[in-house]
Amino acid sequence: MGLPGAGKTHLAKRLQIHLNCAWYNADKVREMANDWDFSDAGRRRQSERMNTLATFEGVRGRTVICDFVCPTGETRKQFNADLTIWMDTIEAGRFDNTNKIFEAPEEVDYRIGGFMSDESILNFANELKEKHHV
Repeated sequence: MGLPGAGKTHLAKRLQIHLNCAWYNADKVREMANDWDFSDAGRRRQSERMNTLATFEGVRGRTVICDFVCPTGETRKQFNADLTIWMDTIEAGRFDNTNKIFEAPEEVDYRIGGFMSDESILNFANELKEKHHV
């Protein structure tokens, strides 16, 4: 998770290859749902959608990456991730409405504070496999 433009999709796309797992990108999911509502209710609906997709994969034994903003404690609680990677790479995203409501997470499993090379992403993927059996 992280602000728009923080590098979530860049990392997720590369991790998905190394982890051979399912991957759901928030923009693609919103496009499939034809739901571009970014109100509080719309953001909760998106979190629920992403959770439903992740749960569908998880009960089938698949690891899944969901890359999306998930801007508030409420939406993060609703999503209920098993593992959270916070892309803490930028101070503000490109959308003021998201910047205004974004709450930095209190607890994360991994905090990424800068650019990751392809080699460091591979090493990170290997760490996730080793420590979390993904």
